[in-house]
Amino acid sequence: MRFQKAGVVTWTWCAPKDFKRADLALLQALEAEQSQEPVSPEFEPLFSLSRSRLKNLFESNCITSLGKPLKANSKIKIGDQVDVLVPAPTPSELEPEDHALEILFEDEHLLVVNKPPGLTVHPSPTQMTGTLVHGLLYQIKNLSGIGGVLRPGIVHRIDKNTSGSLVITKTDLAHSRLAETFAKHDLERRYWALCYGAPAPATHHAPIQISSLIDRHPKDRKKMSMDVKTGRKAITYYAPLSNYGLPHKKPFACLIEATLETGRTHQVRVHLNGIGHSLLGDPVYGTPTERNTKWTALPLTIRDLVKKLPGQALHAKILGFKHPISGEPLRFDAPFPSVFQELLSALKNYE
Repeated sequence: MRFQKAGVVTWTWCAPKDFKRADLALLQALEAEQSQEPVSPEFEPLFSLSRSRLKNLFESNCITSLGKPLKANSKIKIGDQVDVLVPAPTPSELEPEDHALEILFEDEHLLVVNKPPGLTVHPSPTQMTGTLVHGLLYQIKNLSGIGGVLRPGIVHRIDKNTSGSLVITKTDLAHSRLAETFAKHDLERRYWALCYGAPAPATHHAPIQISSLIDRHPKDRKKMSMDVKTGRKAITYYAPLSNYGLPHKKPFACLIEATLETGRTHQVRVHLNGIGHSLLGDPVYGTPTERNTKWTALPLTIRDLVKKLPGQALHAKILGFKHPISGEPLRFDAPFPSVFQELLSALKNYE
């Protein structure tokens, strides 16, 4: 039996057998009921309870039996009636900000935005205003709450100065399911990058794999590195699309499509720099000096356009995944920001 009023969801469950722990019993029961019938949006906060959220409900005395609060490790006997109350989500403490975000897709469960370069995704202790999340709080009018708070669900991130496709969830159920999709790498992510020089093309026109561990740089904690002994495995496949150069000289730049199998911090930037082809405009990895041959090989017009970039020439162009609720295949091709497009158009003169 379920009730919903003013954002509060209450569910009453009768135990069909004995259970050693109340939390595991409820997770199992909610999963079973969810699989038997469609979930209407107003009841999604109930069916998408994570272990941490359920723990919070136990600690807040929102889970009771015969009017008495249950603990997570309480034993449940056959026939016991358990009431689960999911309070209405509380407002976010962040102030909404109008960032005029470009929306590629939106429904009641999620939206996909084309993030501009220069916009940080999530607030941090060093940046509490001016983020994508602040803009989403202004843009989204039908949030149902993530983890008990009226906030957008950030499933994945892209760097501040990287642009392109980013999916955000509006509900707990969409968030938990999409997070599982990302954890399993069951999606398509393709980046377009402009790098110095030209990586050698693969034989048989197949993408080239870069596989390594990625962890914090041992000497510079603001950077990531693939030259480490421990870390998380990272796999990138890249394919050169176009080389740019002057007649009778080696290419000075290349357009690359990088496909991610994993999604580690700075992965594309670290991997391409690791093979000697750092990104144009990257302020952190492999940035050439004014006298470096990588830089002096660029025509003056291209140098001027690189200087206009807010950071690395990296764009999350393609994002594809199954809709977390309907299962419908979704695929998005994010338009380039103007500074990237201007540079790319100028480079075409040197193909």
